[in-house]
Amino acid sequence: MVNKIVMEVAYKLKPKPMMMKEPLMKILLVDDNENNLLSMEVALGQERYSFYRATSGREALRILLKEEDFSLILLDVKMPIMDGYETAALIYERDRLRHIPIIFITAHDYEEAAVFKGYKAGAVDFVRKPFNPEMLRAKVSVFADLYTKNQLLQRQEEKLKAINNDLVQLNQGLEHRVMERTNELENLNHELQELNLSKDKFLSVISHDLRNPLTSLLASSEHLSRQADRLDPEQVKMFSAIINRTSTKILNQLNELVDWAKNQREKTNFSPEKLHLWHCIDESLDLLKENSVQKKIKLENNVDDHLYVHADSLMFRSILQNLVTNAIKYTPQGGGTVMVTAEPVDSMVEICVRDNGVGMSEETRDTLFESFSAGSQLGTSKEKGTGLGLFLVRDFVATHGGTIKVESELEKGTCFKFTMPKYSEGVLEEK
Repeated sequence: MVNKIVMEVAYKLKPKPMMMKEPLMKILLVDDNENNLLSMEVALGQERYSFYRATSGREALRILLKEEDFSLILLDVKMPIMDGYETAALIYERDRLRHIPIIFITAHDYEEAAVFKGYKAGAVDFVRKPFNPEMLRAKVSVFADLYTKNQLLQRQEEKLKAINNDLVQLNQGLEHRVMERTNELENLNHELQELNLSKDKFLSVISHDLRNPLTSLLASSEHLSRQADRLDPEQVKMFSAIINRTSTKILNQLNELVDWAKNQREKTNFSPEKLHLWHCIDESLDLLKENSVQKKIKLENNVDDHLYVHADSLMFRSILQNLVTNAIKYTPQGGGTVMVTAEPVDSMVEICVRDNGVGMSEETRDTLFESFSAGSQLGTSKEKGTGLGLFLVRDFVATHGGTIKVESELEKGTCFKFTMPKYSEGVLEEK
């Protein structure tokens, strides 16, 4: 009898083949132009998505009063009566709607003030009109994949609860086995939560570490394509060299990220080594050069050539590129400078990423790192779309035993200072 019950439980634990079709992801499209709504539907296709249309902010709010289980909102910024920012603010006043990510659709350039306003209103990303169908599909596909994974996690949790209930109902002769199984299930649930956090980290690293070199690659290839008839051989050779060099760097970074993701599960992804500080910073600034050139912003590496740190190369690059990318983003067009400096402080090296951009208020500065005090709260901050990158920066700095702080003043710029262990002979290779 006991063996029969155990076999029944084991059968329920055995993975079953997926026979049911995955549910369609619900997307709310908001634009005062019907043609734009139709264009978005055609670009995204009907295979994975279920669309709801709204031609105004008010209509969108009425739909959300009746239908709550949307997975994504594509929201036009410029609409009569109530624009996209006002609509987003009203949506996020309701607790049950705050989990829905919003991608703003805008016909304007990505000006820093507008981008900051959009992220503060709740945006997770921007798409410029007229939109590139492939780019729109790629951005929406990220949220579709997250939606699918969350659905799988939810079903797995339901399955685990059902199994746990079956175990509780076993007779007294199986009490010891019930205790063991319960512990296994708790460990599995904890592992799933850690994997979910690792997934968010991995997606953020990909977003920040690959987006910038891809921007350089796309800009160079687009310029080469459009101006091919007017370029002389030397110019063609120059752009080809940029494309080749950037593609190689993207491939190398992608390989590093894949290895990093594989090691997440075994907790072996932290591998500090001796890094030449000037060289690492120069390499990262080179990847961001195209972004700065487009805004006529100067990047300066003012680090002593003799400084070395003991750090994980992937994590250090991610920290630096996050901070420099933000500095470029919030520095006005033309005439700005983003400068990286470093100086030894006891057993650490303090690195400063300074800009002369728009700066931030005291209130924003004081709460900048408080939104993600717990890993389970990822993506719930008021300034959606920026918090995850800074959370990752703080997390990577803390992994090295360092600290991070920010000095900023409105209209006078910002300086992020973080510390890394100074390399010296005899430093252990692992903490």
